[in-house]
Amino acid sequence: MKIGIRKPSIKKSLKARTTRKSKRAVKSAINPLYGKKGVGFAKDPVKSVKNSVYHKATVGVKDILK
Repeated sequence: MKIGIRKPSIKKSLKARTTRKSKRAVKSAINPLYGKKGVGFAKDPVKSVKNSVYHKATVGVKDILK
């Protein structure tokens, strides 16, 4: 498990910012659980716990600059 500063990825950051609102709307219309809080734990509890620990143990560059 990584602890400390996360390495920024410009490619992933750009992808997250350019995902269209319409694309998310279509996904949520098809899948009622898409984008809802807490669904990750119900779907895969082990992965969800690992992700929460990772996000608490690491910091991003944006967090440091604040």
